[in-house]
Amino acid sequence: MATPLSPTKLRKTYDPATLNIEKLSKSSTPKAIIGQERAVKALQFGLGNKSSGFNVYISGYEGEGKIDAVLHFLKDLAHDESVPYDWCYVNNFEDTYCPKRLSLAKGQARVFKNDIQDFIDEAHVALVRSFESEEYASKREELNRYFQEQEKELFASLDKRAREEKFFIKRTPVEVISVPLVDGKPMTDQEFYALSEEARAEILKKQESFKDELKVIARRGRDIEKEFAKTVFDLDQKVALYAIEAILEELLDTYKGQQEVIDYLRAIKENILENLQEFIQAGNSTKAKERNNNAFRKQYEVNIVVDNSSLEGAPIILELNPTYNNLFGKIEKESMMGALVTDFTLIRGGSLHTANGGYIVIPVDDLLRNPFSWESLKRALRNRELVPEDAIERLGYMSTKGLKPEPIPLNLQVILIGRPDYYYLLYDLDDDFKELFKVKADFTAFMPNTEENIRDFCCFVNNLCKEEDTLSLDASGMATLLEHAHRLADHQDRLSTKFGRIADVIIEANHYAKKENEKAITRRHLQRAIQERFFRSNLMQERINEFMKEGVYLLDVEGEKVGQVNGLAVLDLGDISFGRPNRITASISVGNAGILDIEREAKLGGPLHTKGVLILSGFLGETFGSDKSLSLQAYLVFEQSYGGIDGDSASSTELYALLSALSGLPIHQGIAVTGSVNQRGKCRLSAA
Repeated sequence: MATPLSPTKLRKTYDPATLNIEKLSKSSTPKAIIGQERAVKALQFGLGNKSSGFNVYISGYEGEGKIDAVLHFLKDLAHDESVPYDWCYVNNFEDTYCPKRLSLAKGQARVFKNDIQDFIDEAHVALVRSFESEEYASKREELNRYFQEQEKELFASLDKRAREEKFFIKRTPVEVISVPLVDGKPMTDQEFYALSEEARAEILKKQESFKDELKVIARRGRDIEKEFAKTVFDLDQKVALYAIEAILEELLDTYKGQQEVIDYLRAIKENILENLQEFIQAGNSTKAKERNNNAFRKQYEVNIVVDNSSLEGAPIILELNPTYNNLFGKIEKESMMGALVTDFTLIRGGSLHTANGGYIVIPVDDLLRNPFSWESLKRALRNRELVPEDAIERLGYMSTKGLKPEPIPLNLQVILIGRPDYYYLLYDLDDDFKELFKVKADFTAFMPNTEENIRDFCCFVNNLCKEEDTLSLDASGMATLLEHAHRLADHQDRLSTKFGRIADVIIEANHYAKKENEKAITRRHLQRAIQERFFRSNLMQERINEFMKEGVYLLDVEGEKVGQVNGLAVLDLGDISFGRPNRITASISVGNAGILDIEREAKLGGPLHTKGVLILSGFLGETFGSDKSLSLQAYLVFEQSYGGIDGDSASSTELYALLSALSGLPIHQGIAVTGSVNQRGKCRLSAA
């Protein structure tokens, strides 16, 4: 039996006096997440669990405050965790195309960078001082005299015999040759060709006799030069090593126990010793005074990719623009003489580098829209490492040689935030997703209106007013906001958790309250804000109402009609939704066609609407045709409906129109019906 409802029971109301909202709002501190017990339990289990694959997908719809809630939740968690390493890239002196990565304790990367710069400066000063010293010059001169004496002794006996034969031994940069003498002077070409043929032949014969001996002498001379060069090189190495050893030892002591750093410092030492002259000359040049513009000095720089010096606890990164470069960093290029060049100092980190050791929050829809981002993120999580590289290399078409930096170990937790349908699609279509995101936290759009939830709701509102610097809500205003939350949830026992929309209403109501110079936001201001927001968007509703008044849409709201009833369709325009009455009629005639749905025949009815009509057929068949064959032909139609129709919520309305047409009993036209019916005739409906 239907029970009539009074207007006061059609919506949830709160009495500010009996509710004591002011006491409720001040009785506890604001919670980061309100009315989401299931989601909170999932986050308590999932967040902080950085085991492989235990990343988190937060499922919910827009306006539920998921991002703010998760960031608040993470703050307390991350604060108690240790600060991760700093990361930097340095030159690989063995292969400059494969830079090495170094990890250092919090804040040490910047200190290390300065230490290396100071070491290079001090090493250059020490080397210049050592090689300009009198001791080095004296030792170098001593070696030079010694090898000159050896060379002189090598040629002494040959020079003596050559002069006896009236020849002169001449040494050139290319070879050692014998030159005939005339009156103690080297013979010129003119003098040589002025001689007789017999005299020239005699001279050439004597030159030939010196040839083999000259070869031996020349070979021994080159050996002496090589030995001299090696001795000087050993001297330079010894002097240079002595000059920089003390400076280097200080750094080795400072970074004792950090083997990667120790190996790099020793590699710097070896590189300086191998390129000693270049190192000294680069420091002496005018342009080299600007460290960043000097190619030789640049190879000793430290490129800091992650600097956690100002961080307390684990990092929390919100990446709202998850492009490939923003996530994974990039390798920049510089133009030099018309060509693009790069080196390890141009490696830039991304948000994943910054979040390494902590947490990163990413909207899943933005992530999926960006090329390479999703696949690259999965690859990084599977391999647990970060590799900066050009996005175009992912296509496999890159033919030019580029940098291959050493990967950085990845240890972080990814929190994706998105709609439920994205989760189900990824889970069903992407095999990697279910292995990498094993924790799901479901946020619901409503919560029960328990005393605890009402108290948390009021605390949230008061805290929001402080954060947004708005006027506070008085008791009547808070009661109105609670009623509006019920309206958003479409339920008298539930409150909406779409706190974004609730916050917008408060901010708008604050605008009206301040214009009236009020000290608090009252019921009147909130009602005005709600009405104004609806008014700005309900142009379509007003047009439909005008068409009904003008008779464009035929609708009876008084009296009774046979085979005719008003159905209520809900139009959702995104920011607002409202009901629109539709006339539904049924006509019957003799025949065996059964129930004919004109919407389906015109291909305007959706599958759910077709299902509802077939359910009607089942109900009528069981009710009236269990012991005899039905002879029925009925037509159902939504009058003046020119678009698609779907859903089974009109099935009960169509049943009433059909039963009225069959029985001849009229239906009151002052009601609009919506609701579904099953094959047993049970209805779920509402009336307006």
